[in-house]
Order: sequence, then C-alpha cells, then structure tokens
Amino acid sequence: MTAPATYGPLSYEGLIPASAAWRESDPVGDRLFCDIGEFTTDSGFCFPQVKVAYETWGRLNSSGTNAIYICHALTGDSHVTGPAGPGHLTAGWWASLVGPGRAIDTDEWFVVCANVLGGCQGTTGPASPAPDGRPWGSRFPVLTVGDLVEVELRLTDALGIDSWALMLGPSLGGMRVLEWLVAHPTRVRGGLVLGTTAAVSADQIGTHFTQLAAIYADPAFNGGDYYDAPAGQGPHVGMGIARSIAHLTYRSSTELDERFDRQIQGNDPAEITGQCVGQPLSPYAITSYLEHHAEKLARRFDANTYVTLTNAMSLFDVGRDRGGVQKVIGQITAPLTVVAIDSDRLFPNHQQQQLVDLAPGADRLHTVHSLHGHDGFLVEDEQVAAFVEQAVHRARR
Repeated sequence: MTAPATYGPLSYEGLIPASAAWRESDPVGDRLFCDIGEFTTDSGFCFPQVKVAYETWGRLNSSGTNAIYICHALTGDSHVTGPAGPGHLTAGWWASLVGPGRAIDTDEWFVVCANVLGGCQGTTGPASPAPDGRPWGSRFPVLTVGDLVEVELRLTDALGIDSWALMLGPSLGGMRVLEWLVAHPTRVRGGLVLGTTAAVSADQIGTHFTQLAAIYADPAFNGGDYYDAPAGQGPHVGMGIARSIAHLTYRSSTELDERFDRQIQGNDPAEITGQCVGQPLSPYAITSYLEHHAEKLARRFDANTYVTLTNAMSLFDVGRDRGGVQKVIGQITAPLTVVAIDSDRLFPNHQQQQLVDLAPGADRLHTVHSLHGHDGFLVEDEQVAAFVEQAVHRARR
C-alpha cells in the first residue's frame, strides 16, 4: 500500500497516495491500542481479531466515575487534541474543547476517544491486514452504527469503566451517542449530541448515494482493492468528487455566496470563445475551494473507509427492530443535551427538535448560530464550548 514517505504532518507535495490510511509501520504518535478479540458484525461477518486505536487525556479517578467519551464524526479520528506530527497528519479536531481549564477540563475528567471500527487511523478497517497479510480491501463487510458502538463497548470494558459520566459527539458521533443511550442505557449517565438525527432521512441517503457513486465510478477504486497502486493512481478522483458533494452539504449557501459569490480565477468563464465541452470552464473561486478540500481529504483519508462509514450512516435508524424512534427515544431518561446548528442543511434542525420532543432526559433545543452550516461544530468554538460546559455540569449532578 502506497502511503506518504513520512506519516505526518499533512503535505501537499508529491503525488496523492492511493490511501492515506495509517499503517502499523507508521509512527504511533499519541495512539494507544486495545485488542478486543473476535468480533461478529450485524451482517454476520466474523473478524478473528479487532484492534482499537484510541487516545486518552487526564487520569481516571479511583472510583472510575470521571470518564468522558468523545465520538468522532465521519472523517475524524481519535486525535481530538494535540498537534500534527509523526503519526498524525492533522492537529486535533476539537482541541478547543479538551484540556486543562477548557470546557472538558482534563484536570478533572478522564477523556477517551477511539477511532471507529472501519476507520483508517489505527482501528481495524479496510486498509488493515487480514489474516492472509493482505489488506481487507473489497472483503471488508458492511457495518452498522450498532457495530461501531459494540466495539466501543468492548473498549469500555477493557478500560474498566462501568459507565461514562458523559458521552458526546457531532454528526455520526451523535448517532453513536444515541445508539449507546438506547442499547446500553446503564453505561452512559449523560449525553450531548450535535447536528445529528435519530434516523437518517431519504434526502440524506440520496446525498450519500451520489457521493459513493462517484467513488464506485472511479476505475482506480477497483472494487475496493487499490492498496498496491502507486501514488497518483488511487481512487482520489472519485473520493474527491464525493467530498465536493458532501462539502456543499457541510457549509451553508449563505456562507458560500458571501465568501465566493461569482468570483473567478484566471479567465472570465463567461468568455467562451474557442471553448468546447471536452474541457472544464476556467475555475470559479468556489470550484477551486472544493478542489482544495477534495485533495486535502485524499491526502489524509481512505476511500474504503469513506464508503464503509457513509453506508453505516445511511443504515442508521435507532428505532429499527426496537419499536420505532418514538418508542426508543422516549425511553432516554439520562440527561441529554441536544444541540442544533441553525444553518445546518445536512441535518436540519427539525431532526434535533424531534429528539427534544421525545426524550424525557432532554431539557430544550440548544442552537449554535453560524454561517458555516453543519461544519459549525468545528468552527464555532465558543458557542460549542458553552453547550459542552452545560452538559458537563449536568454530568456532575
């Protein structure tokens, strides 16, 4: 499998690797590892061994009651806080929230975040070696959010934690928090979900479909077996298109109009003299922006992981085979802080309002005010920190 010669920090030099998945030969960085043994997925696939990569901050107290778990989103990982460097292509994705004196004060709390099953940053995933020594690749099974949570539960047991004082996460992370609260209510004493839903909608499934169609259509994807491809010949075109589609749902139309309007780079795209359909128009500023984020993801992520976790999101319905969303969310009595982002067009506010209306443990709908859409959970540090502080306060009761 072709990967960056030096794993971290992220560089835009050279050809794009076929996969930017972390490998066992790469620097460990701040990761810790836990082998949880054999694991059977909801689809019936049996992994003979699953390894979980995780990071921790702070110290677990003698009674084991001060543990907080952070669930990362689709392209996140266990590196919540800390610099980019050997083993870590990027800096921590929620660094403003975790640390001494911050909303989650590591002088008080023991904080854990693990890369999910199917991820590409140390936990068993499509790029990991199968028993035959080759990457799982096309043989990797479809996963559910329930599978991701069951692996997190195994890690919880291995760490000797009876229950989490607080579990929080945005987007896919919020789905896992809800799954925990429904499937393992005695193991979570409080939750915070941000920009998420109890059941993915038809609109969201359709958006996922178009993203994955782009990856599948890239010949370099090769059905998921591309890890031996040389740099520059992996499925980065398909994953880049998928990221561009997704990124438009992550940001608000108001922000994009204000930042880019109809700005152009190079020649005026309205000047069409001599141009043919076989070549793209000169780039608008917005298209250059999308291309930049497409390349950035390709240099730090893995196409099979993108497919695996996007499929898990499409399959997510916390009420499936449990009597429906209304029933199971209506059984959540633990303190639940539900946060919406007012400009979120990926997970509209009515989906978070539904959680508040149904969950006895929810107090009210808390709202982040942002131009930045769904990505507000990464951008609006002060607002998000204030809501996290409220959830932490509720966890102390």
